[in-house]
Amino acid sequence: MEEQDVVIVGAGIAGLATAVALKRVGVGALVLEKSEGLRATGAALGLHPNAWLALDALGVSHKLTTTYAPCRKRNVTNVDTGATQQVPSTEPNKNGHELRIVRRKALLEALAEELPTETIRYSSKLNSIVTQVEEGSSYAIIHMENGVSIKAKVNRNYIRAGFFPLNEELYWFLTNLPSKSSRGEDIAHDPELIKKEVISNFAKNFPASYLRVVQHLDLSTVTWAPLMFRFPWDVIIGNLSKGNITVASDAMHPMTPDLGQGGCSALEDAVVLGRHIGNLVIKTKSLWQEIKWLRP
Repeated sequence: MEEQDVVIVGAGIAGLATAVALKRVGVGALVLEKSEGLRATGAALGLHPNAWLALDALGVSHKLTTTYAPCRKRNVTNVDTGATQQVPSTEPNKNGHELRIVRRKALLEALAEELPTETIRYSSKLNSIVTQVEEGSSYAIIHMENGVSIKAKVNRNYIRAGFFPLNEELYWFLTNLPSKSSRGEDIAHDPELIKKEVISNFAKNFPASYLRVVQHLDLSTVTWAPLMFRFPWDVIIGNLSKGNITVASDAMHPMTPDLGQGGCSALEDAVVLGRHIGNLVIKTKSLWQEIKWLRP
């Protein structure tokens, strides 16, 4: 059985950022990704000051701030009247950070570049995850579809990192889209029908620029997924882990894109996880060294 210190499932924002955070505190991690490469779905996302503070901690922010300029103004459209108003963005915080719109793929690449090549294992599909107890300690055992089993032996943490599956500009339309079209067709897994339904019943309420985005979108980037809801108090007092398995990012606190904090909170999750797991490993290894020293 293969052994790893930490196993992270999902090479999305939270997954890669957590691996980077752990690397910075000297903890090895293996990232399992079912896709053949980094997922490029999602055109762009807004990173607010809290996200840039997290990227500072990860040592990655400088790669992106030189390419993406601050977003000082935004257009807000009233979907009832079609009127568009330009509003200023928030002022830079005390660290000089402000909102920047960044391509999701560029963010993932910047994070992946910080990791050794062998850290991310693509085309890795899970079959099951179980908890195993040995000598009073529990471990997470990940069984892969190809028959390989991986034991998370030190930190015993499994992180399912959520991600946004849709193109940023189309997310509003599709989150309001039912699984069947107005003609009763099952559109859940048919990109062409999704596009047709959006143009017919949703995009017409938006400015022409949005309609052009829909008309020229790459159908290979369109997927359908139901929105998941978690009560805010469940995040505070709910059970977000099971044994040695825990969740992060959208899997922990799903939110709609209009809040502008999905990717930002994923980066914050990574920094906090890296700090706490890193401290746990350091304490565990220090204790183990003491035990070996005391052993006759």
